[in-house]
Amino acid sequence: MAAPDSSSSPGGSGASAGGSVLSGTLSASGSTFQLTFQEVAISGFKSIQPGITVNYGGVGSGAGRADLAANKVNFAGSDSPIPPAEKAGFTGKKVLYFPVVTGPVTLSYHLSGVRELDLSAPVLAGIFDGKIKTWDDPAIEADNPGALLPVTPITLAVRSNSSGTTANFTKFLVEAAGSQWPLGTGSTISWPAGSRSATGNRGVAQIVKSTPGAIGYVDYATAKASGLTFASVKNKDGDYVAPSPASAALAASQVTLMPDETFSAVWAGGAGSYPITYQSWDLVYAKQPNANDAKMLRAYLGYLLGAGQELLPELGYAPLPSGIDRQAQTQLSKIGD
Repeated sequence: MAAPDSSSSPGGSGASAGGSVLSGTLSASGSTFQLTFQEVAISGFKSIQPGITVNYGGVGSGAGRADLAANKVNFAGSDSPIPPAEKAGFTGKKVLYFPVVTGPVTLSYHLSGVRELDLSAPVLAGIFDGKIKTWDDPAIEADNPGALLPVTPITLAVRSNSSGTTANFTKFLVEAAGSQWPLGTGSTISWPAGSRSATGNRGVAQIVKSTPGAIGYVDYATAKASGLTFASVKNKDGDYVAPSPASAALAASQVTLMPDETFSAVWAGGAGSYPITYQSWDLVYAKQPNANDAKMLRAYLGYLLGAGQELLPELGYAPLPSGIDRQAQTQLSKIGD
């Protein structure tokens, strides 16, 4: 394994920080939740390490993991740990998890004249299971006493591709709605007939924006950029909380970190915590094919865990809790050749 070098120092990663000047290309794919952050971070990193080109394709967490397993990319963005069904593809290869971002999954909706909406987990389960079919359903009205809700039919906007956003949203429904949610959790779900599906968070956001009566699960950064309206969701403590970087940070502060740097912020307790907060990792092989790839990865991931964290709130994400960020930084030295 290559010895750690100054290019892996958080926030530095280049000649301006006293590290070595590196050159080459890093290819990555995966999570669309990370996409906005990656686009901005790549630009910022280029000013520190102009010789490194980083390409990130937002193809969904499942496709990103598949690309890493097939050695098509240097790292994969994933909003979920590697599922048991995929682990055989990584046999004999040690994968390191680097958490880089947390943030809310919004329930974005398109209802003219309805600017505020409260939704509880059982109601969301009924909506996305197809049992609740119109916006004036008594169950939705019970969450919103006094609100004037239209008779408009509900259109579900969901992901068509293998998605970490889907996995985390349905994990919330399993944990918060229990037996009232019969469709389980996973990167793909058999949604009710009539659902409209699209690739990526941006695709789902476009369906919601263009379809009166639609509701979809969309990450906060994308929902804000798309000008969508989103609901407050009832949390574990019984409060309706709006999605925001601050309410997501409160949820993330409650998590239990596993030794491999995995954790879940979904359905975290705490007053003010947003209950559908999720997290995303960059997955990297501990053993790289050569020393230069290892150095470039340490440099870029060091940037994401350092100066990159300062970019997150303005983009609509929540930074990692400081303890998780520090532990992730200690893993940089494990990337070698």
